[in-house]
Amino acid sequence: MRSLDSSALLKGVHMEINNVAKFEKISLEQYCKDTLGTEIEHVSATVAAMLKVEYESIQLPRRATQGSAGYDFYLPTPWAFQPSMDNKIYTGIRVKLQPGWMLALFPRSGLGFKFGASLKNTTGIVDSDYYFAENEGHIIVNMQTNTEFILKEQERFVQGILIPYGLCVGDSLDLGEKRTGGFGSTGR
Repeated sequence: MRSLDSSALLKGVHMEINNVAKFEKISLEQYCKDTLGTEIEHVSATVAAMLKVEYESIQLPRRATQGSAGYDFYLPTPWAFQPSMDNKIYTGIRVKLQPGWMLALFPRSGLGFKFGASLKNTTGIVDSDYYFAENEGHIIVNMQTNTEFILKEQERFVQGILIPYGLCVGDSLDLGEKRTGGFGSTGR
C-alpha cells in the first residue's frame, strides 16, 4: 500500500477550498470612534497622529501554515491582560462573508493553557450581515483571564475559523429586522 504525501495532499486540498471571505480594515474614522469614543476631529493633533500610526500597523488576519484552519488576529497595541479588567480589544478588522458562512472566534489555545484566557462570550460569532452594521462590522474581542499577562503589539491572541451553516426547513425570520451593531444587537 502506498502512503500519502502530506504536502501533496495539502496542496490538493488548498486548491479545492473556495474563497468565502475577505478580511479588511475598518476606516480610520470608525477605529477612532470605537477606541477613543469620539470623532477623530475632536482629538488633539498628537493623539490623532498616534492613532494613525496604530491604525497603519494593523495587520489583516492570516493563517500560520498551509494546514491551519484558523486565521490569527494580531494585537494592534500591546496589552496587559488583567483578571478583574474588561479586556475589550478593538481589532480594526472586519470580514466580508459570502451568504451561508460565519466566522467563529476562539482564543489561541496557548493563552488558554498558560493563563486561563477565554472569550467573555465563550465563542465569538461574526455573521455575514455584520459587515453592514453601523460600526462597519468592526470585530471587537472581549477576553477574560485567570492570570495577569502581557502581549506585545502584533502578537497573535485569537483565531477565526470560517464555518458554513445551514437553515432549517420552514425557517422564518422577520425580514424587517436590521442589524445595527454587535454583541446582542439583534432581537432588541
